Amino acid sequence: MNVTKRIATAIFTATVAFTVVGCSSSPTKESTGEYIDDAAITAKVKAAIFNEPTLKATEINVETYKGDVQLSGFVAQPQDATKAADVARGVKGVASVKNDIRVK
Repeated sequence: MNVTKRIATAIFTATVAFTVVGCSSSPTKESTGEYIDDAAITAKVKAAIFNEPTLKATEINVETYKGDVQLSGFVAQPQDATKAADVARGVKGVASVKNDIRVK
């Protein structure tokens, strides 16, 4: 019985270790927690852009990776691209903003 408990404990410990390592991040891959955080930041940035009356939120795409926000899409005026980046920078959790928005 003692040997069985030790084997079961070893298997359980190995399973937990592999799970924790599998959920950790690497330079090219986000952890589960980082992915959830980035999804929340993306949603907050999209909401902030949507709430800005001078911007057309449907034409601006937002992607987030480890707190770095990338904006893309099209706007009518150059100042709209600048405004979208300023709005994104104002969102809590945003580390940096890469503005790839193009003027039509």
